[in-house]
Amino acid sequence: MKKKMKIGLLGLYIKLYDDLLPERRAAFEEFLESIAAEYEARGLEVVRCPVARIKPEFEEAVHRFEAEGAEAIVTLHLAYSPSLESINALAATRLPLVVLDTTPDAEFGYDDIDKLMMNHGIHGVQDMCNLLIRRDRAFLIRAGHWRESDVLDRSVEALKAAVMAHKISTARVGSVGGEFKGMGDFQVPPGTFGMTIVPFREAGAVGEDEIAAEAALDKERFIHGTYSPEAYRRTLIESLKLRHWVECEKLDAFTICFPGIERGAGWQTVPFLEASKAMARGIGYAGEGDVLTAALTAALNRVFSEVSFGEMFCPDWTGNRIFLSHMGELNIALTHGKPLLYESNYRFSDTHAPVQATGCFKAGSAWLIDLAPLAHGFRLIVAPVELEAPARPSQEGNQGWFTPPLDVADFLAEYSRLGGTHHLAVAYDAEPGLLHDFAHLMGWDFRIIG
Repeated sequence: MKKKMKIGLLGLYIKLYDDLLPERRAAFEEFLESIAAEYEARGLEVVRCPVARIKPEFEEAVHRFEAEGAEAIVTLHLAYSPSLESINALAATRLPLVVLDTTPDAEFGYDDIDKLMMNHGIHGVQDMCNLLIRRDRAFLIRAGHWRESDVLDRSVEALKAAVMAHKISTARVGSVGGEFKGMGDFQVPPGTFGMTIVPFREAGAVGEDEIAAEAALDKERFIHGTYSPEAYRRTLIESLKLRHWVECEKLDAFTICFPGIERGAGWQTVPFLEASKAMARGIGYAGEGDVLTAALTAALNRVFSEVSFGEMFCPDWTGNRIFLSHMGELNIALTHGKPLLYESNYRFSDTHAPVQATGCFKAGSAWLIDLAPLAHGFRLIVAPVELEAPARPSQEGNQGWFTPPLDVADFLAEYSRLGGTHHLAVAYDAEPGLLHDFAHLMGWDFRIIG
């Protein structure tokens, strides 16, 4: 179960009104609380703070949001608020911004001049947004009446994009086995987006009770093929060793580079099985030292529920489809039927052969999502695809066939023309509008193929 999105709700106001009309403050605070309650009714956790008017109050509010673990800030102009009071704090924070442009009353006509004090915040929004743009600070904005329109629901959708941006910008990504020598399309400098790379370290011994409990769960979740008890035990020990580290370091994602998984580095076998299980638990993952795609899948997992690491392997030119696979990793929650557990014929590093789980991606509509480094910046490439039902499910080796939105030849050419990397995410429940907003907040180019 995903944890609630946590937001900071910032009410913007002007000190002049407190100086001249202090009796009006209570009505504005009541409106702010109504908006907070509406977000809570939609399943969000709201961090509240006093209405902010001057620079120190904005700085204090943003500090509170950061300290209490908010993933985004929603701004609500209760009245006109001079933007030079708030801009430094809002431009400096790493928290994504969603601007809620609304007023207490839905109607303002010839006889409504007495409502002016309560309903003139829109020009404060305009002032602030202009300065955000001039500071090169991305934001999302949703406008409409909070009761007479769906603006609050639309702002919640914007917040989903915001929490993805927050996740990838603060992600803790574990790295096991180093990087795959010579593989460069997804390589990025340390600290990209602000994410932290955490090298593997031992994080506690694996106990016999843990091994027994994991084996009992595996009896139910897999079809059991051929494997030796020794290979299975080695796999469980190394898988649980990896899990201890993920939990101890509070990792959002990790990557395994199989050539670096060797006996000399303390590994009996490659823990592909745990990578597949971790994806099913919502942990981001990518193979071969790819911290970029691992962080991307972590961000997607914050909002979407059916996400897996994947790779386009082979074109079926005749059938107008493309084969998806990877050596030993697949989100086991997304397979057609139960995955197959078996001992693989592994020869790619100095370890024993692992027991791994493989299956075929389930049928359905999905999105391929790739984050491509460019000469300057990044590009988020997405494409709607149809995954077909497998003819032979539960085979040895991970499988999946998809039909692209274009002819295979045109699709592959366009994907590489845009710079798509050979690692990507597959997400059944992704939404292109959210992905576009995610890219906007991150300052990435955004392209849909098809």
